[in-house]
Amino acid sequence: MGPGAHQDEQVRWLSPASPPPRAVRPADDRTTAAAALAEARRGAGLAYRGDYRNARQLLAAMGRRLEGGRTARGSRPSSADLLEIFRAERRQRREAHLLLSRLAVPVVDGLRVDLARAPEAAEALREALGPAPILPGLLPLRDLLGMIGAHEWRVKGVAVPALGAHLHPRYGVFAPVRGEHVDLVAEAARRWSPAGRRALDVGTGSGVLAFVLARAGARVTATDLSSAAVASTREDAARLRLSALVEPVEADLFAEGRFDLVVCNPPWLPAEAITPLERAVYDPGSGFLGRLLDGLAAHLAPGGEAWLVLSDLAERLGLRAPGEVEARLAAAGLEVREVLAARPVHPRSRDAGDPLHAARAAEVTSLRRLVAI
Repeated sequence: MGPGAHQDEQVRWLSPASPPPRAVRPADDRTTAAAALAEARRGAGLAYRGDYRNARQLLAAMGRRLEGGRTARGSRPSSADLLEIFRAERRQRREAHLLLSRLAVPVVDGLRVDLARAPEAAEALREALGPAPILPGLLPLRDLLGMIGAHEWRVKGVAVPALGAHLHPRYGVFAPVRGEHVDLVAEAARRWSPAGRRALDVGTGSGVLAFVLARAGARVTATDLSSAAVASTREDAARLRLSALVEPVEADLFAEGRFDLVVCNPPWLPAEAITPLERAVYDPGSGFLGRLLDGLAAHLAPGGEAWLVLSDLAERLGLRAPGEVEARLAAAGLEVREVLAARPVHPRSRDAGDPLHAARAAEVTSLRRLVAI
């Protein structure tokens, strides 16, 4: 839509995570979930006018209708079925994201949500949309809820036991809520001290691995293509008093030069990301991983090494062939010297009702210590 039409009114679609609809229709406290989904399936956005709590109830009711067609929880599929279950769930998730994102609320000057009983969300919207978005506009209610949640995380912080501290990632930056990769890098830093070495953290995200390395005495360049990630890393480096040791740089993969140590926890599932935030997890065609490995040797200083942290969930789901990572490493002129491994501790690995539980429970995250040959 870009600008599009709500009756005769020009509206701006404010979502950073979902495409604009072809047209916009009115919705209010009388709109049913069935009617809303019917309009959404026809490609229309719904501009809600009424009570904020009713809008949230409508969104929840739409979600429940979509959930009714999902894979039954509690089933115990064979390993041969896991790939199809994964693909079906991704299709369902994409449909839900698209349809539920079409229920939108008006945002007006002052970054105010123009609904009765709407919460004060100006600060959350400013962090997500920038200080001066062009208003008025329509923002998917799902986006609004995500922005409010991200702001709450940012205020209270995300605890990182390996650092003994909290990080405060910005909206759109993947929070370090899973600890396996962080703990592995912390363990590697204890075994093979990076003190005094020039290190590169590729795809730094929240900056958590850069901070672990800096705490161990490394001088770290932390790259990310996301300006929000770079800003978050810079802010948290200051909070942790690590600014002298951590230099965030906006870059696609590598920074200029060669490094004594290159560390990366790349996205681990070779499948399409549905939202921008999912790019921290999903890597279509293993494009990120391939470019990382192909360029790694050229960015290692003489005698340098790399720590590649990667889950094997892709192999367990059938998304990546067994031995494919090892073959890519060999083709890139890299040799594995040592391996550290960790089993999952996140809640989904213990959810026996998850159709993918067999793969998640068996998942192993490994840190491969690599050298160029």
